[in-house]
Amino acid sequence: MRAITWHGKKDVRVDTVPDPEIVNPRDAIIEISSTAICGSDLHLYDGVIPGMRTGDILGHEFMGEVVEVGTGNKKLRKGQRVVVPFVIACGSCFFCEKQQYSACDNSNPADKADISHAAYGHHISGFFGYSHLTGGYAGGQAEYVRVPYSDVGPVVVPEDLEDEEALFLSDILPTGWMAAENCEIEEGDTVAVWGCGPVGLFAIQSALLMGAAQVIAIDHYPNRLELARGLGARIVNYKNTDVYEALMEMTGGIGPDAAIDAVGMESHGFAPDNIYDYAKQTLMLQSDRAHALRQALYAVRKGGRVSVPGAYGGFVDKFPVGAFMQKGLTIRTGQTHVQKYIPRLLDMIREGRIDTTFLISHRLPLEEGPEGYRKFAFEQNETTKVVLKPGMTRSNGL
Repeated sequence: MRAITWHGKKDVRVDTVPDPEIVNPRDAIIEISSTAICGSDLHLYDGVIPGMRTGDILGHEFMGEVVEVGTGNKKLRKGQRVVVPFVIACGSCFFCEKQQYSACDNSNPADKADISHAAYGHHISGFFGYSHLTGGYAGGQAEYVRVPYSDVGPVVVPEDLEDEEALFLSDILPTGWMAAENCEIEEGDTVAVWGCGPVGLFAIQSALLMGAAQVIAIDHYPNRLELARGLGARIVNYKNTDVYEALMEMTGGIGPDAAIDAVGMESHGFAPDNIYDYAKQTLMLQSDRAHALRQALYAVRKGGRVSVPGAYGGFVDKFPVGAFMQKGLTIRTGQTHVQKYIPRLLDMIREGRIDTTFLISHRLPLEEGPEGYRKFAFEQNETTKVVLKPGMTRSNGL
């Protein structure tokens, strides 16, 4: 089959690789109909996530048709169209029983789990297409994919929904929703969102649905800011505005009640701390650039809540622990418990309460995946979301 594979920093290719096979009785094989490039895939593209190996198949946002089912799977059957959570979860361990699926104890193979245990103090769960820290599983930017524990993760998509209405249930829509939920939004709250990429935009949409009185979107790409405005957010362009002063002015000097860092480990900008981070990251003395998180901690009101859906991978310097403690802040973060949120969000999509298609900027065949990565990395104003179609033979220009 054909698949997008990782070959090093800013080097992804479409290669011919072996077709996946059933390995365990609970497996299923999915023929991919739609897959997407995630913002966190760019961390792999930029070479800042450890544990990647040449030839690894990328992609953790995908859906398609069930073409083979293991003998132990009593949930799925051939011919069903399903969307697959990026988190691989067994469904029965201590954490899965608590619906903390992204902390699953069983989905990361023992030989891989030791790596993340050393890095984080506990091993983390398995994810599709995302480094050997998360199990080294082949991803879904391919014609086919093996889905472990497929009696837990995949959700059958109703016939009345198009792929693009359901595809983002695999990751970014539940991630945006959980980011807003972690803010514990109360009536009258102001929520500030750093980053208007796909997760940030879904966090904005989710926060407003949860009752936020005001959402403030912070970015510097005009097109992304306009998408945020279209959702109902007030916007701040950090290139021509002092973010802290703007937030104080927009909140009567109090600060936002909650803040969402939807940027993560590769924050942009020419702030002194970010230049410092960039230099240390380049010299491999530090793994992450955390300017957006620092700014959120300084700007959020005393007693406020900070939610961090943006991906961080290792260590960061100059963390404002004093502001965190003295202001009495709460931080909630973590990879998304996708399986927990899909049923509710699927209903909201069918009811027309959530739009999932507005951010798609490019639809490309799988063979043009490397160009999709290039656009998403270097043309971020024009490229908000790239959807890849293995069955598409040529680009339609969108």
